[in-house]
Amino acid sequence: MARGQQKIQSQQKNAKKQAGQKKKQGHDQKAAAKAALIYTCTTQMPDPKTFKQHFESKHPKTPLPPELADVQA
Repeated sequence: MARGQQKIQSQQKNAKKQAGQKKKQGHDQKAAAKAALIYTCTTQMPDPKTFKQHFESKHPKTPLPPELADVQA
């Protein structure tokens, strides 16, 4: 049986565990799946022309960023 400081620490640890379980009950799988689908391309481009060509060939379904709209490819 825990006494004194050990008992208080055990109670605090259990309270955190209980709070974490309550958060998990409200978990939405669709929201988690949608958040997991967000991808950021980390490719470094030397100039805007190359960046626009990369964007058009590798990411055709996503809209062109506004900073690339006036770049001549």
